[in-house]
Order: sequence, then C-alpha cells, then structure tokens
Amino acid sequence: MLVGYARVSTAEQHLDPQLAQLHAAGADKVFSEKVSGTTAKRPQLLAAIEFAREGDVFVVTRLDRFARSSVDLHNLIQTLSNKGVGFRCIEQAGVDTTTSSGKLMLGMLGAVAEFETALRAERQAEGIAKAKADGRYQGRKATIDPAEVRRLLGEGMKPSAVAKALGIGRASVYRLAA
Repeated sequence: MLVGYARVSTAEQHLDPQLAQLHAAGADKVFSEKVSGTTAKRPQLLAAIEFAREGDVFVVTRLDRFARSSVDLHNLIQTLSNKGVGFRCIEQAGVDTTTSSGKLMLGMLGAVAEFETALRAERQAEGIAKAKADGRYQGRKATIDPAEVRRLLGEGMKPSAVAKALGIGRASVYRLAA
C-alpha cells in the first residue's frame, strides 16, 4: 500500500497540488495537515507513520514537506525502516529507500537540504546584525509591563498569582522582582 503525506505550513497555502500528486502516484491513503513545527506538533504525520504497515511505502511530494533537517529526515526514515516501511519522494527523483541508489540519493539530498537551512539562518543573522547596526532593528515589543508586576508584588500578591493574573511566566515575575 502507498501511504501519502502532504503538509503546508500556513492556512494561506493550499494542499491541493500535493494531494493531486500523491493520488497520481497511486497513494491509497493520504494524510494531510496545515501546520508548521516539529514532528511532535504534526499529528497527521504521526498518524500516517502509525498507520503504515510492513511492506507499505510512505510517499511525499518533497522532502521539506516531510522533515525539517537531515537529522529529522534520518530519524523519520529510521522509524519507517524499523517498521519495514519504504520511503519515496515524488519530486526528488531517485529518492526511494526500497532501492540502494535511492538510499544514497536520500542521504545526499538530506545533506544539501540541511546546508541550505544553515545558509538561510546565516543570512538571516547577518541581516539582523546589519539592521541593528543601522538602528533599524528594535526586536519585538515588550509584552510585560514591569511596573504592573512590581505594583502587584508590592500589594502582597504572590509571584505565581501575579504570573497567572498577567498571563506571563512565573520566571518573568521573579526576574522583574530581583
């Protein structure tokens, strides 16, 4: 059985192109979700992996829809492999863990994807540093009013109660109290 998985990161993006590709590839069962984040925060991915049985092949359109790093990719592939489930990627031709050359291709593409992610992070850090140097980067606006925290503490309210009342972390209250 071919088990498909499709994912987009935001509600504004559309799953339709991925779903069409998965169905055209012959996927018998498709799991999909509109969510960004780690594997633990992607319930349909976990459900798809749980659903897959020995002899099945897990199919995705692109590696970046499946894993967030080469470590994540290899961990997910290992989980599938431990269950006796193969892995195939439609758009990255040759990625098919049911073949030796497909396993090699998967390793190379995973390394390239991680390299691209690292480059993107470096460019972002450089952009932030430049913006800070130019005085254009202020960071996000403060969400905690220190005066309000100190006022409530001064009235005898316990730190946990202050945190709950203001909807902030208790550690933030302690940090401001010091």
